Amino acid sequence: MTEFSTGTEFLTGAPSTCFAEDGAPPPISQRRPDKTSELTRGVARLFRDMGLAILPEFQLPTGRRVDLAGLNEKGRIIVAEIKSCRADFEADRKWTDYLDFCDAFYFAVDADFPRELLPPDEGLIVADAFGTAILRHARDRALAPARRKALTLRFARQAACRNMTG
Repeated sequence: MTEFSTGTEFLTGAPSTCFAEDGAPPPISQRRPDKTSELTRGVARLFRDMGLAILPEFQLPTGRRVDLAGLNEKGRIIVAEIKSCRADFEADRKWTDYLDFCDAFYFAVDADFPRELLPPDEGLIVADAFGTAILRHARDRALAPARRKALTLRFARQAACRNMTG
């Protein structure tokens, strides 16, 4: 097993280590769990205030997981991809795989994130643990009715399973 730094030294002043079976470091979002958690909490509050049922780590039929999904009363699916830093964004190009599975797609970043890196045609939320602002609304991507039904059932089943397992 390979030992490596998690990158959390900036939080505690002391290096912390993890181990990976293949020797690879964990995803950057896992190396910055406090920042990712803060952003997720802020966006979850925004989604709740918008009347959405929320589900973190919603697994798509492809096996990919979106950071935060919301479902409104009309069945529209809104997705937020949380990016904790520049390296997180640059290391993860999976977000384009999510576009076919939502009606609206947002990047959620903190106020210090270099926004010029983000695609200008996607939604943008600036967040922290306590507040959020939608700086750019997501474009409308209408899901096909069959896909919407399948995703809504998937959302409901995942939420119910999590509710039963705590």
